[in-house]
Amino acid sequence: MAEVEVPNPGELEEIKEKGFTRKVALVTAFYAVMLAITSLGGNNAMKEMLLAQQQSSDQWSFYQAKVIREHLYRVERIRIETDIAVLPEKYGDDARGKLLSLAQTLGEEENRFNIEKKEIEQEAKKLEQDRDTNRGRDPYFDYAEVLLQIAIVMASVSILATSRGVFVFSLAAAVLGAVLSANGFLLLFRIPFLH
Repeated sequence: MAEVEVPNPGELEEIKEKGFTRKVALVTAFYAVMLAITSLGGNNAMKEMLLAQQQSSDQWSFYQAKVIREHLYRVERIRIETDIAVLPEKYGDDARGKLLSLAQTLGEEENRFNIEKKEIEQEAKKLEQDRDTNRGRDPYFDYAEVLLQIAIVMASVSILATSRGVFVFSLAAAVLGAVLSANGFLLLFRIPFLH
């Protein structure tokens, strides 16, 4: 009869541990990929927020310039109209006609600046809304990054300690981090203490 070699229980345990180690290592690599994507999303949200803030400030400055020019045209138009009304004898018919024509041109410019400033105001408000949206995304990415980093560390600890409990904890942290990361991209729900 042929001899059957019975495996050593210690070797079986070592093989089992290597299988666990490989699986945890693969999952940890997946955590790292999720962390990289989350980090990229957080960086982009921050850049977009800062860019929208800068562009919004530029638009409001442009708006202010239009308002100032609108008021300058209005003041000049009112001054000319008042001058003609108060001192009609000062101007002859020809001069009065030219001044009234100038006052009309000033009024048209005033109206043009009024229309342009409204368009600029709408663009500035849209940029502020973009800024606020990206500001709302940023905390989700921040907390997701922290949770994914914790998950990576705990997965490494689970390999060293050969502890399934620690691995489950890392898995829970990673799932929560992934949910927060997805919410950073999609804004499906709002967590009040993050805003």
